[in-house]
Amino acid sequence: MTIKKFQGKTEEEATLKAKQELGVGTVIMNVKEVKPKGLFKAFKNSTYEVTAAIEENEKTAQVKAPEMPKVGKIDVSADEAIRIPAPEPVKKEEPKEQIKETSQTVENMWASLEEKMKNETKKEVAAENNLEEKLESLQNFLEKKLAPEETKKEELLEEPEDEGFKFMKMIYSVLLENEVDEKYVNQIIDEVETVRKKGSSVDHMLSSIYQKMILKFGQPQPIELAENAPKLVFFVGPTGVGKTTTIAKIASRFKVEKGKKVALLTADTYRIAAADQLRTYANILDTPIKVIYSLEELNDTLKEWKDYDLILIDTAGLSHKNEEQRNDIKNLITGASEEYEKEIYLVLSATTKYRDLKDIVDVYQKEFKVKLIFTKLDETNCYGNMLNMKLYTGADLSYVTYGQNVPEDIEVFNMQKIVKILLGGK
Repeated sequence: MTIKKFQGKTEEEATLKAKQELGVGTVIMNVKEVKPKGLFKAFKNSTYEVTAAIEENEKTAQVKAPEMPKVGKIDVSADEAIRIPAPEPVKKEEPKEQIKETSQTVENMWASLEEKMKNETKKEVAAENNLEEKLESLQNFLEKKLAPEETKKEELLEEPEDEGFKFMKMIYSVLLENEVDEKYVNQIIDEVETVRKKGSSVDHMLSSIYQKMILKFGQPQPIELAENAPKLVFFVGPTGVGKTTTIAKIASRFKVEKGKKVALLTADTYRIAAADQLRTYANILDTPIKVIYSLEELNDTLKEWKDYDLILIDTAGLSHKNEEQRNDIKNLITGASEEYEKEIYLVLSATTKYRDLKDIVDVYQKEFKVKLIFTKLDETNCYGNMLNMKLYTGADLSYVTYGQNVPEDIEVFNMQKIVKILLGGK
């Protein structure tokens, strides 16, 4: 993995420099505003610094690993992916009280790491004693909380006793508690195993795990307008996940905040309330809306609205097991005129069980290339399914919603925030 920093007068300029140098697979890991300093700072403009990363091609030669960081300073660079098998995951379940205490400990360490990163430009203090005290404290805690109460002496001799192993065990527990699938937890631990075996500090291991997870989520892909014609955006998904409200939030963003011409269509003729709800939002936003009953009516309406920038199309919420309704939606999407650029967003609830989510996306991905929107983040404390579905489907994540307020409760997917939460932070 390659990590570099780029500066520009604006965030967009710095991001463009990063993508030009590193390529299309570039992931923007952090954006920081650099304010001017000195006597004449009032007459200078701020600049922007972005930290970008890209995963090296597996076929390329291995790059020499960076030197270990000096004590007291955190090196946020990640090591190259090295195929070393992970230790067998601990099968014995830990008590709920123990997992809560473990999660709290990781949360505290994350807060400590974040504070150090903010102050990385300050003069280093004598950190050797602090690091020794921290590791000694961590060791004492782990010996009391993570070791089984009745462990045979033979098992103690077989289990590694280094601090890195114990820390990785804590991360393993926290990710499982956040409902990340065990298969993907093992992959993450496996990829950073080489960092642990080098005897790296806990902070450095946490940084490596954080960077690997950022890259697994990838760059979010929100709606981008077409150049010469209206962009058609279809919203599909199960009943009750919040498609109609999500459409209203996105329409408001483009109409009010960006000043674009937006129109709304609904093909949800199964629920009268859905059309009435969307019509209410359309009246507030002063945008046209139409209920369509056939493919011919859809294409006729698109000709009338050819001067619009964005046309958002609501579809009926349905069970993924209902083949007849699935075919109706498929015919509507594939039958829309090919002169328009089309995108399909699959709306999923963050509260849905992982097994059900897999069944849902399997059905839709057989027919379409979809991007994912997750709703109802305010109704759950476990965000692991977002990482599960990203790794299971390979589909791009776009937006998340966390309430009923229009247009406030929506944002472009923020992988930095979600990864911090998955690792026990806030």
